Amino acid sequence: MFVSETMVRDLVTIHHDATISEARDLMQKKHVRHLPVVDSSGLLVGIFTDRDMRDAMPSILLDKESYENTLKKVLDHSISEVMTKDVMTIPIYYTIQDALMVIQKKKVGAIPVVDENGFLKGILSTRDLLASFVTVMGIGQPGTLLCILAKDQQGQMKKIVDIITEERISFGSVLVARYRDADKKGIFPYLLTNNVMNVKRKLLDAGFELIDPMKFYVSQFPKKMS
Repeated sequence: MFVSETMVRDLVTIHHDATISEARDLMQKKHVRHLPVVDSSGLLVGIFTDRDMRDAMPSILLDKESYENTLKKVLDHSISEVMTKDVMTIPIYYTIQDALMVIQKKKVGAIPVVDENGFLKGILSTRDLLASFVTVMGIGQPGTLLCILAKDQQGQMKKIVDIITEERISFGSVLVARYRDADKKGIFPYLLTNNVMNVKRKLLDAGFELIDPMKFYVSQFPKKMS
């Protein structure tokens, strides 16, 4: 799935000459935390976030009169003085997996999507990504997640798929993860049924090991000795 399919296109943007006061009012009115900043041609020149807003605010340790006087001066400043100018963006042809890696690495809550000329086409947030993965993985439908430990060799996935399809069970998704033992891997099929007793029995009979998905995660990251 490409980011163009899940990004927000109905954008709330602001001009780089706007004041902090105008940006604050717009964010409150539209209930957004990120404002892409554009010039008169629509070219992305920065991003103004709720964090930028908080950083610009005067200290609450000031007395009331000093705080209000300072706040008035702050709100009259242009957002171009405090916005992030070196904006991390992604191209419109990125997949949601690509976008997830960028957002995780850069630790941002949202990222603008631009075309090849740098013009803003959308914005993608962590909430949008989460919704996309729910759709892609099919976990919005009732079902059961299994965790199967298999040998890290060819043919293991086919055996698992054959066993499950013999029971006429549909897949929501399948994920594969590395395991702490180099010769094994974890296979996580999300099955669109809650009746998995026969499947589990057949998998065990075929020599596979079944563990609780959460125990798989815990086994990857054991607690340190104090």
